Amino acid sequence: MNETFGPNNIRRRRTGAQDLKPMEIRDGRPLAGKFDLDRHGFIFIEHKTKVRDFFDAAELKSVYYSEVEQLIREVSGASRVFLFDHTLRSGDEAEREARLVREPVLSAHNDYTEWSGPQRVRDLLPDEAEELLKRRFAIIQVWRAVNQPIESNPLAVADAGSVAFSDFLVAERRYPDRVGQTYRLKHNPDHRWYYFPRMRRDEAIVFKVYDSAKDGRARFTPHTSFDDPNSPTGARPRQSIEARALAFFGA
Repeated sequence: MNETFGPNNIRRRRTGAQDLKPMEIRDGRPLAGKFDLDRHGFIFIEHKTKVRDFFDAAELKSVYYSEVEQLIREVSGASRVFLFDHTLRSGDEAEREARLVREPVLSAHNDYTEWSGPQRVRDLLPDEAEELLKRRFAIIQVWRAVNQPIESNPLAVADAGSVAFSDFLVAERRYPDRVGQTYRLKHNPDHRWYYFPRMRRDEAIVFKVYDSAKDGRARFTPHTSFDDPNSPTGARPRQSIEARALAFFGA
């Protein structure tokens, strides 16, 4: 499935189709302490924030960006972290129109590919890119609830160790100023999926969507929102934020 975005990356046109398959999604809370960023591709942790209004762009950049950069340094061991953007999402169509935010993505994907991961470094840090790309780097995302707890369309993440590289399909994303690539996912009953019910604002899922290291550690972490059959009647539409950062390792 390819996508074309308009101004502000809000409205988009999709081409292609997807074949929906049922998959078991396990409750990850009982296993939270066992997940490892380099083995599974994600972790679930408590992480408090001082942000009061997640829809205030100035507050996000002055408060939240530094909070997330510090978190990523701590959990990954990166020597340098550069948070380059964020996406707010809402399950309510009227709110999306009013606030110009995006919808939850109900399709298994990974945000970067073998090509688009390094290309993002070139796009964002052109003067340093070729030197930085000589070192190991990763693209790491931090996902958090805005309204709480999350009652509908929670985020599910796949254990990266259960996903073969041959399970990925390249998809193109066209923006007004650039062309990107993501991975879509072939169905495979061996994939292991997890979610964390009723997430609150002081909790976060940290996951890798690219890692340049090819030494057996997790490199890509498929993820998706899903229709949770356990959602209560009248569940509130989801509000969430995901932040994306480049993480560089070594001197």
